[in-house]
Amino acid sequence: MNNLTRLLNPKSIAFVGGNECAVAIRRTLELGFTGRIYAVHPKREELSGIPTLKSAEDIPEAVDAAFIAVKREPTIDVVRSLAARESGGAVIYAAGFSETGHKDLQQQLLEAAGGMALIGPNCYGFVNTLSRAALWPDESGLEPIERGVALVTQSGNIACNFTMMRRGLPVAAVFSVGNQVDTSMAEMVEVLSADPRISAIGLHVEGLPDIPKFAHAAALARKRKVPVVVLKTGRSEHGAKVAMSHTSSLAGADTLYDALFERYGIARMKSVSAFAETLKFLHNGGPIADSRLVSMSCSGGEAALVADMALEKKVSFPPFNEETKPRVAATLNEYVSIDNPLDYHTFIWNQPEKLTATFTEVLNGGFDVGMVILDTPTHVRMKPDAWKATAYALAAAARTTGARAAVTATLSEGMPLDLADELSARGVAPMMGLDDALTAFESAAFIGRNWAREEGPPEMLAPAVRGSGERVLSEYDAKQLLKAHGLTVPDGIVCKAGDAVAAAGQLGYPVTLKVSSAAIAHKTEAGGVALNLRNAADVEAAAQRMAPLATDVLVERMVQGAVAELIIGLTSDPQFGLALVVGAGGILTELLKDSVTLILPTTRGEIERALRTLRVWTLVEGFRGKSGDQAAVVKAVEAIAAFAEEDRKSVV
Repeated sequence: MNNLTRLLNPKSIAFVGGNECAVAIRRTLELGFTGRIYAVHPKREELSGIPTLKSAEDIPEAVDAAFIAVKREPTIDVVRSLAARESGGAVIYAAGFSETGHKDLQQQLLEAAGGMALIGPNCYGFVNTLSRAALWPDESGLEPIERGVALVTQSGNIACNFTMMRRGLPVAAVFSVGNQVDTSMAEMVEVLSADPRISAIGLHVEGLPDIPKFAHAAALARKRKVPVVVLKTGRSEHGAKVAMSHTSSLAGADTLYDALFERYGIARMKSVSAFAETLKFLHNGGPIADSRLVSMSCSGGEAALVADMALEKKVSFPPFNEETKPRVAATLNEYVSIDNPLDYHTFIWNQPEKLTATFTEVLNGGFDVGMVILDTPTHVRMKPDAWKATAYALAAAARTTGARAAVTATLSEGMPLDLADELSARGVAPMMGLDDALTAFESAAFIGRNWAREEGPPEMLAPAVRGSGERVLSEYDAKQLLKAHGLTVPDGIVCKAGDAVAAAGQLGYPVTLKVSSAAIAHKTEAGGVALNLRNAADVEAAAQRMAPLATDVLVERMVQGAVAELIIGLTSDPQFGLALVVGAGGILTELLKDSVTLILPTTRGEIERALRTLRVWTLVEGFRGKSGDQAAVVKAVEAIAAFAEEDRKSVV
């Protein structure tokens, strides 16, 4: 990690290569780098004004960082030479390693480094304005700042896009990590979250090579109170395939990534614009305790619009409390209805003192975020002064009250860049796009609630290495195994089909009858299930129908009065290890696709939160006069998890 810190914050840099290095040197000089720069090229006399050395062996010191932009085979030799000098690390620009199937070359590269930090291969490198360094072979619009957001991507082009972006997001550094042969997202998160100049970390993830290592880094960022936002590709089958071919990344089961991010309070985005806006809001004040919003606008149309858009988000617009409502009303005239969202009309338009008075009383209402919806004209023939007066009034009110505030343009074009910079400097988030702003507020609250939990995230274990042997249990044997770990199961008897009536009489009616065979996994489709049998004749008829399927049947006491069916399943993933899937069960399992995944081991709190996300949980909590035993459901899930943990220990 010390070498990685040297690489990211260098005092000496070597550039090895031709045109790409010339560009990188120019970018570094433009940032005002004051350390030592060495250029290496066997034929050229200089690169961007820096006299060249003929080979890496001629570099007179152990440099902190190197940008290597030569072909893949010579790259390995250069890395070996730098490592022998105990250099800090290197960015490997060349492609053609594991992403094209040449895993042997990538392994040779790693071995040549001998502990020296590597970023790449198959990557663009990085621009770190905090250290005034640009190991970066392309254009960049980033300028030095004292504090800001760090972005880490697996895509060079996505990284490049962020260096050119202008939307009021203070980007302190951009890193493209490519194949992650040595330095992965995990190491980047660990190092960046320890830097007090980094306000938030944004990750573009195609795949994570080491899930437990990333979990450790995510836990550190959470402990250090540095919010992390992720743009994870691979939600679709095609996206997962592209991710694999692009950087040789294991895309993994996407639901397991969701479980991982939920556990550590990492907000996942589905669009680049929401990714940027969420990072911007987090930079301007960090996470929030909850998502109770208040919206202000001088238009009833905008008030109705934001109320409707909130239906798709986990945010709310609660009414003003009894103390705040009359105070807000006192700042406006009698024609204004005091509701949330608030349409304060245009009676106080372009009157800074009155706007500030209204906004101050609203922000004193105890909301998590107060926003003014405001599209400021950017057309060259229009004067934005009156609109800016509204934005400044909100900033003044935020300063007086200490409340979190945001000026939100419905479209990104409605937020001039100069105004965005001014608002951010005054502690007000300049949000571009109403939908993305609501996503940002929702995500900031998600992180805030996660950080506020008394329990820490459970330990992330390495996947167990399993043998090739396996056996399939009958339903009865499986239930007895789970019963030993605390799962409540119905009383049952396995017997010959001809003895089913006697078994039913022993258990008491009503009963269920099922074919008992480890060879038949889907009994319903095979005609091997009969429910709610209430007398001997029903049992006899069902047993005769099932006799051709298998020798034995399972007779069980029929569970009555159920309000919902849930499915609890276990799955094993090569990256994540054992995971638990809970969802709507019975015939609705595949139809509703109402499920949630938990990585094991888990906790009771995590189980309870996961269950509350299910649509079917409404039936368990209570619907139309019926409710289920919530504690029994949690106990059942815990029993399955306990069985899985015992099984994991037996094969580790």
